[in-house]
Amino acid sequence: MAKWFRSEPMEYISLIMNEDAAHDCLADLGKMGVIQFTDLNPDLTPFQRRYVTYVKRCDELERKLRFFNIEIDKFKLETTPAASNIDTFLDKNVGTTKKTGDSSSGGSAYIKVLEDELEIYDKQLRELNSYNEKLTNEFNEKVEYQEVLEKCAEFYKFDNNTDGDLKKLDIMKFNSISGVVSTEERYRFERMIFRTTRGNSLIRFSEIGNPIVDPENGVSSSKSVFLIFYKSSTIDLKLKKICDAFQAHRYTLPPNMDIDNGNMASNNVAIKLMYENKLELIDSRTVLLKNRDTRYKLCCKLASNIEKWTWMTLKEKAIYHTLNQCKADVSGMLRGEGWVISENMIDTINAVNKAHANMDMAMPSLVQQLKQPWPTPPTHFITNKFTYGYQEFVNTYGIPRYREANPALFTAATFPFLFGVMYGDMGHGLFLLLTGMNLCWNEKKIENAPGKTDELTSGLFMGRYLILMMGFFAVYAGVIYNDCFSLGINFFGTRYEFDGMDTLSTEVGDMAYLKPVESDESSVYPFGLDPIWHVASNQLLFFNSFKMKLSVVFGISQMFMGTCLKGINAIYFNEKLDLFFEVIPMMIFSSSLFLYMVLLIFMKWSIDWNYRMSLATCYDPTGDEWLSDWTMCDTSTSDDSNGMCTPWGYACTSSGDTTADKCPFDYGGSGDGCQPPNLITSLINIALSPGTVDEPMYKGQAPIQNILLFAAVASVPVLLIAKPYFISQQVHEAPHSVVVIASTDDDEEEGQHGEHEEVEEHDFGEIVIHQAIETIEFVLGMVSNTASYLRLWALSLAHSELAGVFWGKCMLSTLSINWFATYLGFGLFAGITLSVLLMMDVLECFLHALRLHWVEFQNKFFKADGIRFAPYSFKQIIIDSSAS
Repeated sequence: MAKWFRSEPMEYISLIMNEDAAHDCLADLGKMGVIQFTDLNPDLTPFQRRYVTYVKRCDELERKLRFFNIEIDKFKLETTPAASNIDTFLDKNVGTTKKTGDSSSGGSAYIKVLEDELEIYDKQLRELNSYNEKLTNEFNEKVEYQEVLEKCAEFYKFDNNTDGDLKKLDIMKFNSISGVVSTEERYRFERMIFRTTRGNSLIRFSEIGNPIVDPENGVSSSKSVFLIFYKSSTIDLKLKKICDAFQAHRYTLPPNMDIDNGNMASNNVAIKLMYENKLELIDSRTVLLKNRDTRYKLCCKLASNIEKWTWMTLKEKAIYHTLNQCKADVSGMLRGEGWVISENMIDTINAVNKAHANMDMAMPSLVQQLKQPWPTPPTHFITNKFTYGYQEFVNTYGIPRYREANPALFTAATFPFLFGVMYGDMGHGLFLLLTGMNLCWNEKKIENAPGKTDELTSGLFMGRYLILMMGFFAVYAGVIYNDCFSLGINFFGTRYEFDGMDTLSTEVGDMAYLKPVESDESSVYPFGLDPIWHVASNQLLFFNSFKMKLSVVFGISQMFMGTCLKGINAIYFNEKLDLFFEVIPMMIFSSSLFLYMVLLIFMKWSIDWNYRMSLATCYDPTGDEWLSDWTMCDTSTSDDSNGMCTPWGYACTSSGDTTADKCPFDYGGSGDGCQPPNLITSLINIALSPGTVDEPMYKGQAPIQNILLFAAVASVPVLLIAKPYFISQQVHEAPHSVVVIASTDDDEEEGQHGEHEEVEEHDFGEIVIHQAIETIEFVLGMVSNTASYLRLWALSLAHSELAGVFWGKCMLSTLSINWFATYLGFGLFAGITLSVLLMMDVLECFLHALRLHWVEFQNKFFKADGIRFAPYSFKQIIIDSSAS
C-alpha cells in the first residue's frame, strides 16, 4: 500500500536507435508497456510523417478485417481466440529474433505477407458476395414471377363462368398490369393509384406467404402480388410511373391469358409458364445454396484467424504511429523522447540493446536520462484487481498530480465504510455482500465470457470488490445498529427489564430498567445497541442523537485527515510557505473548534452522568436509598435545613438549592459539572458568549475555550495575509529574471521598467485574490462541510424508517387476517424492498458517499489536475480496441 500512496517515479529519457532496428525496438517496448513517448514532430500533419504509408497500409488491413467481421457475423460464427489471454499472445508473437539476412525482413515484410494473404481472402469473399447478390436477385425474381402467375390465375377464375361464347373481360376490353410490391406500402400504393386514376381502375392484392430476402442488406420483408385492371392508355403510363416510384416489380402475363374466345388454351400457356419457371427456380436455389455453403466455409476459416490478424495489425499500426513521433536528426538514426517508469529503466535499456544486437548493427543504441527541466511528468499507479476500481473511482473526478498523495488509498477504506454507515442493515447489506461475493467468485468466468459485455455489466464487474466491501460494512453497521429489516435481533439478551416482559402483557408507557447496577460492566450490551431501543417509545430520539453525533465525529475526522494530507504534500514537495502559513493555520483553526467538538462528544459519552447527577441529588439519610459509604451531613448548622443530604455531605435546605450549590465539583455555571450539557448550545456559546459555560464538563472549561477561540480567530488573518506577504518579499529580494536590454533612450528604459513592475503587481494581486478565496472557502467550508456530513445520519434514519414502514404495512398488517393475505403481503414486501431499498437506496447512498469524498474530503488537499500516464502498450491497445 505504500507504493499506492504516491505515483510511480518517472524518468524523462532520450532514445536514439538505428532506423533498421527501430521496428524491433518498439516491438519489445510495446510488449513491456512502461514508456510514454512524446511527439517530437508536432508541426507535421499526419500526412507529412515519415511512416504515413505504413499507417495507411495498416488502415487498409483494418478495413478488410472489419469486412471479414461483418461477413462472419452474418453467419453468427464465434471467432477463435488468438491465445488464452493477451499476455500469452504477446509472448508468442511479439519480440525480436536473430536476423542474419536481409534487414528488411522486419515489420514491413510481415505487413506484406499479411496484405497478400488478406487480399486473397478479400477477393474471394467479395466475388462470392457479388455472385450471391446476383443469384439472390434472380431467385427473388423467379419467386415473385411464380407467385404472380399463381395469384393471377386465381384472380382470373371468375372469368371462366360465361353465359355465352364471350368472356366478361372480352366484352369490357380491360388492360392489366401485374407485379409485386412491399406489403408495408400496400395501402399507400392503393391510395395513390385510386387518386391518380380518379377511381377508373380496379386493383386486387394477395400476400405472398413466405418473406423475401433483400440481397443488399439481408433483411427479410413481406411482399404482396397486385393486379390492376384499367382501360385508358393514358392511365397505363401513370400506373407504370407509380410502380417505379414504389419500387414495385412489374411482370408480364401471357398475352392471351385473359381473352381466348372461350377455349382453355390460355390456361395451358399459364400452366406451362409456371412449370418452366418452377424448374428454373429449383436450379437457382441449388446454385444459391452452393454459394452460401462456400461462403460459410470461407468465413469459418476466417473466424479461426481473424483475432490473431486483428491483434497483429493493431501492433504494427501502433509501432508505426510511434515511429512517426520520432525525429530523424541524423540519416539512418531515429531519436525519440518519453517518460519511463524509473524501476523499469534498466529493462528498457536492455530491450533496446537486445534489438540492436539481434540486427547485428554496428552503430549502438543510446538510452539516456535528459537533464531537467522536464515537461510535467505523468501520473501512474500500479494497481491490482482490488485497488483498480478505487483508483478509477478517484480518476473519474481528476488525475492526481505527479507524486501527490493519492486519495484512492484512503477511499478504499472510507468509502465503503461511510456507505455502510448510511445503509446499515444486516438483512439488506447481506444481499449486497452476496452480490459482491458472486462477482468475485466468478470473475474468471466473466472475464473469459465470449462476446462483449454492455457498459452497465462491465462497470459492475470493475467495481466488484467495491460492492463486496460496501456489503460488508453495511452488515457491520447493521450489527452496530442492531437493525435487520428494521427489526432488532436479541443476540446476547437485552440488559433491560420491564413489567409484563415474560407474560407479554406490557402496556404502552411502561418503564424499562437496567437489570444489573448501572456501574456494573454486565449492564453494557456486548456488541452494538441493545434491541430494547427498537421497541422503546423514545427510539427515534435515541437513534437520532446517536447517529447525529456519530456523523459529526466521522466527518470532522475525515476532513482533518484531508488537511493532514495537505501538510504531508507540502513537506514532500518542500513547500514551506504552504506548510507554515496554510496547513498549520488550517489545522489550528479546525482543531480549536471542530476537533474540540469531537472531544466534547467523547467526553459526554464517557462520563457517568447518573453518578454525577446523584451527587447533586438530596437523599433522606434514614431512607432505603441512602448508601453506607456516603458522607452524612450536619443538618443542625442551618435553620433552613430540610433534613436531607447529598452523597458528598451537603445539607439540603427547603429554600430551593440550585444544582451548582449541591454539586461538589465547583466547575462553574448553572450545572457546576453535575448536569449533562447541550453540546450544540455549548459550541455556539464558544463564539457568541466567550468565557461563559453554563453546563461545564470539566474544570477550567471556560478559559480553555477562550484560548481555543483566540487561536481559531488568530489563524484566519495568518492564513489570509502571511503567504502573499512572504511571496512578495521573495519576489523583491530575488534577482530579476527579465533582462532589460540597455538603450540610449531613457524614456524607453523607463517604459520597460514600468511594464515589468506592472506585471509583478498584477501577479501579486492574483496571489492575494487566490489566497482570499482559499481562506474563505476553508473557513466557511469547515462549517458547511461538517453540516454536509449529517447526511450520514439522515440517510441512515431514512433507510431504517422506510424499512420499518414497509414491514409494518405489508407484513404486520396482514399477519392477523389470513394466510392468503399474508402471502400477498409478503410478495408486496419483497417487491418494494427489492426496488426501493435494494436498488434505489443503494444508488442514493452510493451517490452521497461519492459526494462526501469528492467534495468534503478531497478538496482539502487534492488538486486533480495531473496527467494520466498513457504507456505505449500493445496489451492496452488491444483491450481498448476490443472494448470499442
